[in-house]
Amino acid sequence: MNADGVRRRDLLAYGALGLPLAFAALPLYVHVPRLYAELGLPLATVGAVLLAARIVDALTDPLIGWALDRMPGRRAWVAAALPLLGLGMIGLLAPPDGAGVLWLLVLLVLVSLGYSVASIAHNAWGAEVAPTSALRTRFVASREGFALAGVMLAAALPAVLAAEGGEAAGLARLAQVFLPLLLVFGLWTLWRAPLPATAVPARRPVLAGLGSALRVPGFGRLLAVFAVNGIAAAIPSATVLFFVADVLGATTFAGAFLVLYFAAAAASLPLWVRVSQRVGKLRAWLAGMGLAVAVFGWAATIGQGDLLAYGAICVLSGMALGADLSLPPSLLADLLARARDDAQQRGGDSHAGACFGWWNFVTKANLALAAGLALPLLAALGYAPGATAPEALAALSVVYAVVPVGLKLLAVALLWRWRHVLETASAAQLPAAARTPCGACET
Repeated sequence: MNADGVRRRDLLAYGALGLPLAFAALPLYVHVPRLYAELGLPLATVGAVLLAARIVDALTDPLIGWALDRMPGRRAWVAAALPLLGLGMIGLLAPPDGAGVLWLLVLLVLVSLGYSVASIAHNAWGAEVAPTSALRTRFVASREGFALAGVMLAAALPAVLAAEGGEAAGLARLAQVFLPLLLVFGLWTLWRAPLPATAVPARRPVLAGLGSALRVPGFGRLLAVFAVNGIAAAIPSATVLFFVADVLGATTFAGAFLVLYFAAAAASLPLWVRVSQRVGKLRAWLAGMGLAVAVFGWAATIGQGDLLAYGAICVLSGMALGADLSLPPSLLADLLARARDDAQQRGGDSHAGACFGWWNFVTKANLALAAGLALPLLAALGYAPGATAPEALAALSVVYAVVPVGLKLLAVALLWRWRHVLETASAAQLPAAARTPCGACET
């Protein structure tokens, strides 16, 4: 048991499910398009199916959150979703002979549904299980630490598993590896993680329930900051392979740079927990954004062969990612705790599921918007993959590094402007030295 009065095994048990969930997400975005194109489906058709499935996926997330609030047994929802996710991944990554457009569409929708239900329920579970602001940060950090391990594992295994059988055989084996991971880590969470107090089931109809979640004090503003900051973080993700290949001339090191990035994010999570306890979550998140601004400003100045500098950039930007992963969901958990206390006094119900449904919706929209903004902008500025002209490479550096800096600064400005509302939920949990002296910030 640590200084916060929580057992380490409880933190680990709750976070464990994050590993298979993150492991499942990476093949959906990275490997599935290429796999089905190689099976003979036209690339344009694959793209259209992926777009349709992702639109359905994003639009259903708030509805899933609303349903979770009407039947708020978080563990039961996770238990129901995991078999759908596991079997769907087998069908998606190891398709039978003759699998076509309908198979791809149905399996994508089923896998996305299982993933969304499990992740939204897991997030709401973490927000509700801890009684204090500091503990909520620890539970979120545990989940995100396991998730980063899952991402790194999913990134490394396909090439290892492919061996001489090719990419399709490697992905089929990846699905076979995923099932025992899902079973072991899923059961760990379902069996050993502490359960939150029983929530009052929501009774609002769907539109009223979703609208009510957006009216949770501070949530709309936090969601806006999260969206702007998320697009800033997603643009480098959409363009990093182009940057490494054409600006640095280091295609063979792309995997190593990604491992550095995610490993630094995972290693930084305990640091951000401690910083948030000293200065508050909002100011700790601002510090993480400031670090990202400085690091990507540096990235805009490097060029061919600057591998050591870019390695340092990967480590530092990974540390900034640790703040983005751990602190915003913890701030949301604080807002929900305050709203839950207010609702209990009035005999009301919980909004946690619907809020995390909106949160998932914005997360997925950020990925789509980042690609939709960055790639056409690169084309408009004259860049194409493999370009060597200085003007084209300068355009790539601007989109990869400078555009995210501008968006990060906008997120910083919004977060600072709305700090009084967003800090209210967690101010009472901070040590006196970390509380703002402004009286308005504590009301």
